[in-house]
Amino acid sequence: MTLIQWFLFFLIMQVVHFAGTWKLYQKAGRKSWEAGVPIYNAIILMKIINRPKWWVILLFVPIVNLIMFPVVWVETLRSFGKNSTLDTILGIATLGLYIYYINYTQDVKHIENRSLHPANKGADTVSSLLFAIVVATLVHTYVMQPFTIPTGSLEKTLLVGDFLFVSKNHYGARTPMTTVAMPMVHDTIPVLKTKSYLNKPQLPYFRFPAFEQVEKNDIVVFNWPTDTVVDFKGTYATGIRKPIDKKTNYVKRCVGTPGDNLSFVDGVAFINGKELKLSDRARVQYSYEVATVGGSMLDPNYLTKDLKIYPTDIGFNRQNNTYFFISLTAENAEILKKNPSVQSVTKLITKKGENPDARIFPYTKNWNQDNLGPIYIPEAGKTVKLDKESLPFYEMIIKDYEGNNLKVNGDEIRINDKVVDSYTFKQDYYYMVGDNRHNSLDSRYWGFVPADHIVGKPVFIWMSLDPYTPWSKAFDKIRWERLFTTVGGDGEPVSYFLIFVILLAGYIIADFVIKRRKKRAEKIDY
Repeated sequence: MTLIQWFLFFLIMQVVHFAGTWKLYQKAGRKSWEAGVPIYNAIILMKIINRPKWWVILLFVPIVNLIMFPVVWVETLRSFGKNSTLDTILGIATLGLYIYYINYTQDVKHIENRSLHPANKGADTVSSLLFAIVVATLVHTYVMQPFTIPTGSLEKTLLVGDFLFVSKNHYGARTPMTTVAMPMVHDTIPVLKTKSYLNKPQLPYFRFPAFEQVEKNDIVVFNWPTDTVVDFKGTYATGIRKPIDKKTNYVKRCVGTPGDNLSFVDGVAFINGKELKLSDRARVQYSYEVATVGGSMLDPNYLTKDLKIYPTDIGFNRQNNTYFFISLTAENAEILKKNPSVQSVTKLITKKGENPDARIFPYTKNWNQDNLGPIYIPEAGKTVKLDKESLPFYEMIIKDYEGNNLKVNGDEIRINDKVVDSYTFKQDYYYMVGDNRHNSLDSRYWGFVPADHIVGKPVFIWMSLDPYTPWSKAFDKIRWERLFTTVGGDGEPVSYFLIFVILLAGYIIADFVIKRRKKRAEKIDY
């Protein structure tokens, strides 16, 4: 939606508001024209309903305003004596049009300085619930979002079953672009498995100032750039085009930032010709083939308990009596080598030029997941030469991410109907890869992550559940050592769970003592 379209939409909403409330403004001792002045009418309305002026800000915050509108409808009805549960239901169910009925047909009286605690319990419950959702949505959208690790692409660094808090402020909170959506859910309504939003109208991209920039080695949550769906039941393929902020959330490690030249050599990332040094918490894994002495079987308990390798990550080739490990860290590989039952441990790296993979971005090179590049990672304001050789790297950026009309006819490249031989990028891009190098769908397969797709930075693991332990063993299912550990930092993760328990217990005791003293004081006063 363009700025002109938004302006027209905004004016229409003002007309709708004026038509349904001007008489009520009069009955509250205001002028009827005050109901038609944008923004000012909202300030006056807050005075009429006896609510703070800062509520006006919430009316213009995307997604949050969808919840605030019903709150204001209900509060408006109460300010004119419509306090029953039926009035509350009608106000919400008719999307505020019940106020039109009151405005034109009812001889209501404005209740000045009314109590903000309605006598009707049902109405009070509804408004309290709505406002609780408003607060939760504000926190979820602009401060901190809970996130679950569903796949093993960062396995050993972040585990399947980890529950994270993702900070929206580190990289700058991004305002919602999708304006009409169900709060507190992403792209799908739970249980119903249907779309949770409307594609239009859309707001332009905007991000608040950041505390820090995305750097190499950062673990980042972002919207999967190439996400399309056939339906909303988990079937991914070419189909429905999602808005940016409704694309599936992914979490990967940033290995390339704007302006870098990136390559992978035998599975190792190189930036501008130098090996990328990963943080000491990074647990990079590769696939391995393990041969045992005489083709003997390894003890399952040794694999699951000592090495913490899940059965689903291991295969056994009966033709040559070798194990295939989908993902193994270098540390675990060394441990296996020392096992007297193990004859050899071989990292499975596809050499340069061998077994070229057509799925590797940009899909025109004889590259594979272990050997690719060099790739220039686009930087905002930088210009690159365009020809048949370079265009596949940037075609998706030009068309999809930066919204240009691109046509290619032989050697001729046209952008927005102009013949060009270069292109200047409008925003920054990043290269995101999983630590589980042979079991991760990442930038090696779909290319760059645009800056406007960045969601936030994982900062805290508040819960961790082992998906391979049944709930009948609930105590063992919880990974206690991972509770309340930080995601970033150096050294081994440290759990702050005990500190949290002590602080929580202190709060509960203090709250109990304060309430008890307050009750005693009330009895004495009486």
